[in-house]
Amino acid sequence: MHLDHTAGGVYAIAPTPFTPEGAVDENSIDRMVDFYHGSHVTGLTILGIMGEAPKLEAAESRAIARQVIRRAKVPVIVGVSAPGFAAMRALARGVMDDGAAGVMIAPAPSLRTDEQILTYYAQAIEAVGTDTPVVIQDYPLTLTVVMTPKVIRQIVMDNPSCVMLKHEDWPGLEKISALRAFQKEGSLRPLSILTGNGGLFLDFEMERGADGAMTGYAFPDMLVDVVNFAKAGQRDSAHDLFDAHLPLIRYEQQQGVGLAVRKYVLQKRGAIAHEAQRKPGAGLSAVARQEIDYLLSRLARHDARARF
Repeated sequence: MHLDHTAGGVYAIAPTPFTPEGAVDENSIDRMVDFYHGSHVTGLTILGIMGEAPKLEAAESRAIARQVIRRAKVPVIVGVSAPGFAAMRALARGVMDDGAAGVMIAPAPSLRTDEQILTYYAQAIEAVGTDTPVVIQDYPLTLTVVMTPKVIRQIVMDNPSCVMLKHEDWPGLEKISALRAFQKEGSLRPLSILTGNGGLFLDFEMERGADGAMTGYAFPDMLVDVVNFAKAGQRDSAHDLFDAHLPLIRYEQQQGVGLAVRKYVLQKRGAIAHEAQRKPGAGLSAVARQEIDYLLSRLARHDARARF
């Protein structure tokens, strides 16, 4: 079940469930995977930013990945970004042995020049193994590394194991168009493009040539519907459903509390037992919970999945 450039649909970014005391909630991991299966996602991505990966011990990361991979009936991509290549290599090779479909690698925040970015990905891919399918994570808002379409093209062309771009630039619609134009002219080989940013621009990203979404919005089943509508050419249906969810998507995009919002809604939907984050992490005030509940009540007028 190795990842390749034909991947599309919705790869849900999964959180890491914790107990209120901060321990990994192993029972909720199975429950969460089953929830995503019920949402009809194409695949799962774990141990990313939403998965609070930097807060995990190496043994915890490996154990979580193994449990998800064994439970999942869909391909699993594992985030293996790390400050050093030794840790990246150990996790990547371990999860691939366990049956992961591929790994996701984010650029180190210290990278600034195009040459540094190209060198970093060449060395990272050498570390994880050139037979390991790689997802490039392009998220300059958080990672502070700007990768132009030409740099992404060079990474992909220099490294055949790069099969997917997780596109989270903002604004980024023109970047998708530029990459698809490279493909059309023959200067870029086929590449899967899945988009993030909480799904905030998914409606138009699909129209620009994205293959689907890879994000953690608490209604992955809505993302699945929007992607399917877009692929079927049902533009108004895609936008109508997306527009109904947009106020909650926007609320989730608040810096600092976005993960808390997602975990709160995922708990209400039954995906995880607790909304807890491992420290340090921002919680929700009573007023914020009331605001989210209000948004959910308004959403329920248009989408029954928001009725709890």
